[in-house]
Amino acid sequence: MRLVAPLAALVAAATALTLAAPAQAAAAPTVKISRIWYDSPGSPDFGANSSLNGEYVQIKNTGRSAVNLSGWTVRDETARADHVYTFGRFTLRAGKTVTLRTGKGRDTSTTLYWGRSGGGTFAYIWNQTKDTGYLRNARGQLVHKCSYNSSRHAYKDC
Repeated sequence: MRLVAPLAALVAAATALTLAAPAQAAAAPTVKISRIWYDSPGSPDFGANSSLNGEYVQIKNTGRSAVNLSGWTVRDETARADHVYTFGRFTLRAGKTVTLRTGKGRDTSTTLYWGRSGGGTFAYIWNQTKDTGYLRNARGQLVHKCSYNSSRHAYKDC
C-alpha cells in the first residue's frame, strides 16, 4: 500500500504534464523577405540600368495590418555602407509585397529603387551564387533573413 500512493502521485503528475498546453512557438515575422532575384537577365553586363533592375528583393507583409517600414533596412552580407538600403516614408499594406530593385527608377506603392548605377559590375548588390539578405526594423533588430547558395537558379524564394 505504501507504493500505491507515491505511484498514484507520479501518474497524476505525468498526466498533468501530458495535458498541459504546448508552449507557443515563436511567432513568424509578418514582414519578411519573400524572394531574392540575384541573377538578373544579361548580368554581368557592366551595370546597365535595365540589368540592375532585373536584380531585386521582395518584401511581403503576411499580416492583417499595415506596417510602417520607415527607417527599416535591407542589406546583403557585404559590410559596405553602400550595400544598405534604408526605407524612406513607406507603409506596406496587409497582404502586399513591395519589390526593391537595385537600379534607378520612379518609386511607386509596389516598386522601390535602390538607386545604384555606375561602377560596372560593382553596382550589383546580390552575388550571383551565394549571399544573404537581411531585413531589419527601424531599431536595427533583425526581422528576417534569407540565404542562397546556388548558381543553378536565378532567384531564391524565402
